[in-house]
Amino acid sequence: MRMIEGLDRKAAAVGMDPDRLDALVAFLDESYVASGKLAHMHFLLSRDEKPLLSVARGVARADGTPLRPDALYRIASMTKPVTSVAFMMLVEQGLVSLDTPVEAVIPEFADLRVGRANRAKPKRAMCMIDLLRHTSGLTYGLQRQTPIDARYRKLGLDEFQQNRTSDQFIADLATLPLEFSPGERWNYSVSTDVLGVVVERLTGMDLESLFQRRIFGPLGMADTTFMLPDDKAARMTDAWRLEEDGDRVVADLGARSGWRRKGRFLSGGGGLVSSAGDYHRFARMLLRGGELDGVRLLAADTVAQMRSNQLPGGHDLAAMSSAMFSEADYQGVGFGLGFAMGLPGGEYYWGGVFSTYFWIDPVERLIGIFMTQLLPSSAYPVRAQLRQGVADAIVDSRRA
Repeated sequence: MRMIEGLDRKAAAVGMDPDRLDALVAFLDESYVASGKLAHMHFLLSRDEKPLLSVARGVARADGTPLRPDALYRIASMTKPVTSVAFMMLVEQGLVSLDTPVEAVIPEFADLRVGRANRAKPKRAMCMIDLLRHTSGLTYGLQRQTPIDARYRKLGLDEFQQNRTSDQFIADLATLPLEFSPGERWNYSVSTDVLGVVVERLTGMDLESLFQRRIFGPLGMADTTFMLPDDKAARMTDAWRLEEDGDRVVADLGARSGWRRKGRFLSGGGGLVSSAGDYHRFARMLLRGGELDGVRLLAADTVAQMRSNQLPGGHDLAAMSSAMFSEADYQGVGFGLGFAMGLPGGEYYWGGVFSTYFWIDPVERLIGIFMTQLLPSSAYPVRAQLRQGVADAIVDSRRA
C-alpha cells in the first residue's frame, strides 16, 4: 500500500518512479521520525512545478501536537536567497551594482582593517558581490575558528534574538577586523545580514515592509514573515537542539517563540519564519527565471547570473573556503549570488541551521523543500540522502 495517495499517477506523468519515491519517504519516516532523531519533517517535492508529494510526519511540539501541513518553521539561512533576490531587484532598478563598494552605502565600513591586530588595510574595498557570495572577509561567531569570530560571539552578532537596530548592528560590526581582504577567500558569514541593511538603506524601508510589499505579497507567500503574528502562533513548531550526549532538548517553544518578540534585529541572513508551501512558491519563481503566476520579480538573465558560480577564478568552495560549514559540501561546489550550486551548472540550493533545506534542479525541473527544526544542521546526513533518493527516482532524465 502506498504511503502517498495518488503517487503512481503523479509520478508517472512527470517521469518519476513511484516505488522509489515511496521508499524514500518510508526511509525518512523510519530513520528519522519514528527513531526520534527528528521530532517531525515536512518533505515537499515537485517536478515541472507539479507537486508529487507533500508529506508531514511527527509532532510539531514537545506536548505531542501533531505536525500540520501548514506548520510554520524558523528557516534561518534559507532567508539568504530572499535577501539576495531583493538586492538583485535593486540592481535591476539601477540603484546599485555588484561592484559598488559597500562603504558607499554603509560608510561605517570605510575604515575596516584586516587581521587580529586590527591594523592592516584591506588590499581592496569590499564590494556588494562579496556580500552575496561570502568573500567579504566577514565571519560568523558560530565558526569557532579564530580569535576574531570569538569577538563576534562576545558581541552576539549572529544570535537569533538580537535586540539591535540595523544601525546598531552595523556600528558594532564595524569595530571588528576582517578575517581576510575581500575576494581572497570564501567564509560563511554575516555578509547577508549586511546586505539586508544595504537594501534597507537604499530603499528607506525596513526588511519586513520591503519583503512583504515587493516579494511575499506579489508571490502569494502569506505565511512568511520576520515577526510571527499572534493569530498564527498555533502553527509555529517547537525547535530542538541535539546535545553532545545525544539527547534532543527544546531550544525554542512554538507557543512562546522568540520570533514573536518585538524589537528584534531583522536578520537578512537568518530571520524569517515560513512554511513549506510558501517556500515552494519562492522556489518556483526561481525555477521559472524570476516570474510566477504572471508576476515578474527578476529578469531571467539575472536569475541565471545568481545561480552561476561567482567565486573568483571559477574556483569551488574546496579551493576557497577558510572554514568548514555544514550547509554545503565543498568539492565541486560553487557559490553564486545567494546560494551554492553543483559545478558545472547543476542544482542550486541552501539550508538553515535548524536543518531546513531546499534545492532546485533547473535541468530536471525538480524542487525539493525539507522542513524540520533541529540544531545543528550537521547532526544527520538527511540532505544528501534526500537528493540522492530523488535522483535515483528519475526515470525520464532531461540531461541528454
